Amino acid sequence: MSALEHIIYWLADFMWGSWMTVLIFGTGLYLSIRFRFSYITKIKFHFKNTIGKMFSKSEEGEGTISGFAAACTGLANTIGTGNVAGVASAIVTGGPGAVFWMWVSGLLGVSTKACEIILGQRYRVKYENSMDEYVCDRSFVMKNGFGWKKGAFVLAAFCFLFGPWTCAVQTEAVASSMKEAFQIPPLFTVIVVGVTCFAVMFGGLRRIANVTEKVVPIMAFIYVLAGIGIIALNLDKLPGTVALIFKSAFTPMAGIGGFAGATVRDAIRYGVARGIYSNDAGTGYGIIAHAAARTDHPVRQSSWGWGEIFLDTIVVCTITAVSILITDSYIDYGDITSAQLTTVAFKVAYGNAGGWIMGITISLLAWTTIIGMYYSCAKSVNYVFGDTKANKIANNVYIVYYMVPCLLFYNVEADLLWAFTDILSAVYILITLFFIYSKRKMIFSLFDDFWKRFLPALQRGEKPEKVSFETLEKK
Repeated sequence: MSALEHIIYWLADFMWGSWMTVLIFGTGLYLSIRFRFSYITKIKFHFKNTIGKMFSKSEEGEGTISGFAAACTGLANTIGTGNVAGVASAIVTGGPGAVFWMWVSGLLGVSTKACEIILGQRYRVKYENSMDEYVCDRSFVMKNGFGWKKGAFVLAAFCFLFGPWTCAVQTEAVASSMKEAFQIPPLFTVIVVGVTCFAVMFGGLRRIANVTEKVVPIMAFIYVLAGIGIIALNLDKLPGTVALIFKSAFTPMAGIGGFAGATVRDAIRYGVARGIYSNDAGTGYGIIAHAAARTDHPVRQSSWGWGEIFLDTIVVCTITAVSILITDSYIDYGDITSAQLTTVAFKVAYGNAGGWIMGITISLLAWTTIIGMYYSCAKSVNYVFGDTKANKIANNVYIVYYMVPCLLFYNVEADLLWAFTDILSAVYILITLFFIYSKRKMIFSLFDDFWKRFLPALQRGEKPEKVSFETLEKK
């Protein structure tokens, strides 16, 4: 195992070397400039079309679920243990400066996420026989956008075989946090997570969407409120904490207490990697989550890219980071990492009650992420089996395979699980960025159509033709 672990760590470091950072930042900057920074500056529009429509009943266009429900399915992926365990891991290995680079990756990643959503809407497929659902993932884009059927099949097989293994970090986070908070045996926690996740996943997209659109907003609100409480209790330390984040982003930080120290390269590497895992910008998950959404134009749905990253990275990740830094938990408890460190930070602030809050919160975060990730991986199964009766059977069988890594590898070292997750994330990013660059003319054309024709016509009181795509899958 030591040789295998060495290979995994080495490959993760290589995949997230300087070249990956340049590629991600460069792509985000290029797209932001081409979109005239509209996904960053047009805050009023994006707020109105995302958070402002959370409870709206009016729906436009063709699709399976509402835009909000689709976003919550996506947020089930993004707002998860990456916001708690991932941020803690980034600080322990990259130092406080990693938080700054998480912010940067988020701001630039908004445009990248928007492109994914547009791709998902453009190349989605309607399954009428087996699911009565709009579906899309990287494989559907490869087939319908490029005509590469064999390559799409190989990609789908890769995704549904290896995708579930990234979820081991979720159950590890739940098990370690519940043990820290309530002294509950990890095996018992994992069994409960497995049974309840299975019950929801077995119900398909509509049950998943129904659960996530109720649970995700509530758990995010509770977590943010508790984090703001920690800041309020340590308000005098806030200016110094913010200054430390910015300083450490550009200056190596020496070891102190239990913290071993970190270079600027460490800050960038782990900040970007954990930021990408948390908000999913560039990984292709946006293609999957938003393909089923009802909307009158793909670019309107792409506003949810802004909504997801704003809530995920700018709000929730920041709350986690400041809670850990402002309580000095990463210094005083340097031998602890992942979700357990965030739990300790809340215990420092609130006593045992803080541990209870985090135990419950992390469990909900990981629970919804496991469910959201299943939906993403299952789309690859849908591609392989097509719109047939076999697809419905394969979906149910796949749930069992999907849960195996979650249930069996929760006690593996957290850093090793994160390294393996980094490798898969890097592969997904390379594939997704290839799609975006190759189909940039189509993406830019839809973007310009929305802002120059469709939206102005609506504002004039006209009824422009809706822009909706649908490919009926043939047996």
